[in-house]
Amino acid sequence: MSKKHDGAEQLPQTSATPSDSAPKNEKGKMTIYEYEQKYTHRQNVRGAKLLLTMCVGLVGVALFVCLFFLTMRVYEMNEYAGYAVGGASLIVFVCLFIVPLAKIVNTGAFVTNVNAYTAKEAKRHNKKLRHEIAEKIIDLTAKVEGVGWYDSETVGRLAIALKTGDEEKLKQTLTELYQGSVKKNAKDMIFKSSLKCAAYSAISQTAKVDAALVVFLNVQLIKDLVYLYGFRPSNARFAKIVGRVLQNALIAYGLGGMNIGHSVVQTMGSAVKGIPILGNAIAAIVDSSVQGLANGTLTTVIGYQTIRYLNTEYRLQNILDGVDVSETQEELVVACDKLEQELKSKKRAAKPAV
Repeated sequence: MSKKHDGAEQLPQTSATPSDSAPKNEKGKMTIYEYEQKYTHRQNVRGAKLLLTMCVGLVGVALFVCLFFLTMRVYEMNEYAGYAVGGASLIVFVCLFIVPLAKIVNTGAFVTNVNAYTAKEAKRHNKKLRHEIAEKIIDLTAKVEGVGWYDSETVGRLAIALKTGDEEKLKQTLTELYQGSVKKNAKDMIFKSSLKCAAYSAISQTAKVDAALVVFLNVQLIKDLVYLYGFRPSNARFAKIVGRVLQNALIAYGLGGMNIGHSVVQTMGSAVKGIPILGNAIAAIVDSSVQGLANGTLTTVIGYQTIRYLNTEYRLQNILDGVDVSETQEELVVACDKLEQELKSKKRAAKPAV
């Protein structure tokens, strides 16, 4: 999202907003004042960016600490192995955390939190982004064989709408894609990522590795969903998602340090006292199952949170595109003319009589 649009969103709502029963215009369209009342929230855009930066920084620090202690643990066992693990950890940190986050941040976002003064600019930005999304979907479907993300027939109609400049048809076809093949493939991505997270967590048996795996897999899932949809959530909503990633990592770390399995074995009493190996095996299986299920569930939650935000912002930009803002500009011109006339009259009245 450009800085130009971010600054526009920061403007406060105008005090000229009409009453809650604001009527639609003569064309039956929603006015920008109605849109403000229903969908616009006061938001400090710079604050949202700062919050996003802080959340990303906290996740990065937590991940770095996990990898550092893992490296030191290996280093204590073997110096050269420690150097190797340290180098590998650095590469993994860059490739699986920094790069995906950079791709997400550099993806366009719709501007939906607007007021009467920023609506026209936001609508132009959203229209441009819709075209970019359509071009990406068409290009990906044509060039990448077997990608299978988007319904080919619907993409064909999207290409026709884009080529003919039929904006309404383009929006309608994009909506059809998001409600159909995109929604289905997003759910498949979430399921596969959650299953992978559960399996890896069950194998790792280390709290720090569990936390790092959760971060890597969560960030990768968010990046894949953003790429599938073609746009990312706003800074404020993305900050909430990154905060959830940090929360998931901390929960995974806490679960990794708990000995739930040993508690289960103790409750079994004499049934396993005579067979220590059996007790250890049961404890390991219980711990693995609990950690795997919990981390997989956390990944599922963050996946559905991401697509919920994406669908919300796509719906809002669609609503905003149908909002009539022409009367706002007319009112602004009238107000400026009135102000100019008033200043001129006061200037004449202030001139001393000769």
